[in-house]
Amino acid sequence: YWVFGYGSLIWKPPPVYEERIPGFIKGHVRRFWQHSTDHRGTVESPGRVVTLIPVEEWKLMEDYHDHKDGITWGVAYKINEKDVEKIKAYLDYREKVCIEARVCGYTIHYADVYQLGHDEPIVKNAVVYIATTKNESYIGPASLESIALQIHQSVGPSGPNNEYLFNLASALRELAPDAHDSHLFDLEKEVLEL
Repeated sequence: YWVFGYGSLIWKPPPVYEERIPGFIKGHVRRFWQHSTDHRGTVESPGRVVTLIPVEEWKLMEDYHDHKDGITWGVAYKINEKDVEKIKAYLDYREKVCIEARVCGYTIHYADVYQLGHDEPIVKNAVVYIATTKNESYIGPASLESIALQIHQSVGPSGPNNEYLFNLASALRELAPDAHDSHLFDLEKEVLEL
């Protein structure tokens, strides 16, 4: 059982795992287009956290950042069979996965994980938690300044929203120094200047 993380799972892994492999998935764009009212913001002052937008859907949107390589870097975690149920429950709670028939939070998807220099995936069908554009907390694109200000001002039960941004940017630099994520790094720069 493998789980791929592209947000806070990069620096705050599941409590138990067997193996950690840096890599990327294809066909998605990482964006701070998801409201957080439970971790990095509140109902009164929502924060913003990342989700993945399918590239084909993203191409139809107005976005100020490019996405040249069409890949999203993150980390794949191998979960021991004896821990799968416990980790699934932990992640489903952490990612606010819908158990009822309504649309909310992140939903479970599957993706192959690759590494540079390998044509074949190093992990097939890893679980990926994605908040689709149809979930109730999807906020969508906005100007760099607007997103940065919202992140700068928001604080939730898990801490300041800018801490989430800075941790993600730092972890991604360490994980994949050549990764191209202008959305993330431009936001980091903008928030640091506020």
